Amino acid sequence: MDQPPMSSSEHPNQPEQPEKKIYLPRTSESEKLKKIRHTTSHVMAMAVQKLFPKAQVTIGPWIENGFYYDFDNPEPFTDKDLKAIKKEMDKIINRKLPVIREEVSRAEAERRIKEINEPYKLEILADIKEEPITIYHLGNEWWDLCAGPHLENTKELNSKAIELESVAGAYWRGDETKAQLQRIYGTAWENPEQLAEYKRRKEEALRRDHRKLGKELGLFIFSDLVGPGLPLWTPKGTLLRSLLEDFLKQEQLKRGYLPVVTPHIARVDLFKTSGHWQKYKEDMFPMMAEDEEAQAQEMGFVLKPMNCPFHIQIYKSELRSYRELPMRLAEFGTVYRYEQSGELGGLTRVRGFTVDDSHLFVTPEQLDSEFLNVVDLILSVFNKLQLKNFKARLSFRDPTSDKYIGSDEVWDKAENAIRRAVEHLGMNFFEGVGEAAFYGPKLDFIFQDALEREWQLGTVQVDYNLPERFDLEYVAEDGSRKRPVMIHRAPFGSLERLIGILIEEYAGDFPLWLAPVQVRLLPVSEVQLDFAKEVAAKMRAQGIRAEVDTSGDRLGKLIRNAEKEKIPVMAVVGAKEVETNSLSIRTRANGELGTIAVGEVLDKIKEAITNFENF
Repeated sequence: MDQPPMSSSEHPNQPEQPEKKIYLPRTSESEKLKKIRHTTSHVMAMAVQKLFPKAQVTIGPWIENGFYYDFDNPEPFTDKDLKAIKKEMDKIINRKLPVIREEVSRAEAERRIKEINEPYKLEILADIKEEPITIYHLGNEWWDLCAGPHLENTKELNSKAIELESVAGAYWRGDETKAQLQRIYGTAWENPEQLAEYKRRKEEALRRDHRKLGKELGLFIFSDLVGPGLPLWTPKGTLLRSLLEDFLKQEQLKRGYLPVVTPHIARVDLFKTSGHWQKYKEDMFPMMAEDEEAQAQEMGFVLKPMNCPFHIQIYKSELRSYRELPMRLAEFGTVYRYEQSGELGGLTRVRGFTVDDSHLFVTPEQLDSEFLNVVDLILSVFNKLQLKNFKARLSFRDPTSDKYIGSDEVWDKAENAIRRAVEHLGMNFFEGVGEAAFYGPKLDFIFQDALEREWQLGTVQVDYNLPERFDLEYVAEDGSRKRPVMIHRAPFGSLERLIGILIEEYAGDFPLWLAPVQVRLLPVSEVQLDFAKEVAAKMRAQGIRAEVDTSGDRLGKLIRNAEKEKIPVMAVVGAKEVETNSLSIRTRANGELGTIAVGEVLDKIKEAITNFENF
């Protein structure tokens, strides 16, 4: 069967010649970049105030891929303005202005700020607790309060490695009741090659953007009438979710997990006992109360932000024996968190999401082995999903913070258990002080995607505190009552975030086992339609997700449409294929495979799906 040739772009998984990799460090990883970006932000602010004398500067920190400065300016900045600002920055850089650090008293700093009438700087000054106050000057023409670090001279900046990117709105102090400012984002690098690579990755990120691909692939939508951060899943997207859920449920059943289902709301008292109401209230939706009196007495219901208090109630519904432990309760439970609208982003940051939650109730003696078993499950899941580039973060508490519950003793025990596990496994890990949940430390899996962006996926937490707060017990072998330890775990984390990350990691090319449509049959004409439908029915009967393109379009368009929708396997059906009971196969993974008998195609596809391989 003659077919249109498949272009190289239609072979997304075929190896290409390796290119020289350009490393792009984050600002936090490079002292030199900190100095470059701090200095560039000051150069930008100086350029803005030269061109727009009424503009007042507020804050201008570095961020991981660049910097920004917030301005209070009467008129909105335009793209044309950004070009003019960049041109002015180039002039400042070329003037080779020294960057001078000066230490002054608080009173002197206040005098100078009032002299230039910069009220935002007065507020910033009030927040600076250390003395003396440090000021950085660009030559003798411009200065700002700053802790540094900076380069010694603007001549050390490479103007061809700097770019102003965009303008966004921002509230002063992040408070929507305060003045609305304009934030100019920029990026700065050591050399033009790094800037070019950064821009290439940005363009690639746009190509892979899960919001764009999700719409093109027909997986999910958002509706203003429903509300921001609340995705609606289409049939194909729902199928994708179900495939992931079923996959993990089967893995869990093999490992002794017990499925449970819990409500979406509960009395606020449940979350007072757990500590969520006291420590997590700002991230929860407001309480629903019957009347003002109930509201005043905090007697009402809230949407659940987490599943753990519900699973605790199931455990506590009976007195448990040590023989029942470990008890592993698992649920794909939807939770609700009141994320600020400015923090929402497609599927990766939403207000309603489903967590592949499980809570293990174990004896202290079982803790280490159960923790290792959970990590083994997570690593197995990542392997099946082809997520290989990750590291482990030991998310511990910040001892100076008051956001945690529980004694130093139980925190030390929990943190030591996590450290023992990663050392036993020889995992690549780092410690993240202050990243713990308020009730216990975590082992978080930080995944680095194809564009070297980092995402938190799976997590395991050790918790001595909630069993104490809920007075959980089990009957030990000697007949005494003892306290179990809880392990919280979620290999996927948020199902929504995982799908968003997978869309971008695969660029929409889902592996065969996970694709909502695995095979599309393409009849050359209406004469072959019945045969194509018969084959599709046989495939579906054997668990292969197959469909027939019944549009009647020409073969070239049928193939292009299947490519656009990233269908893993396309089976062309012409007169020859009907006559020989075969299919002409072309795949996204391996290109054209030629004409293969229908029975052999079914066997090979089933084998590939079973082994989590492409066909």
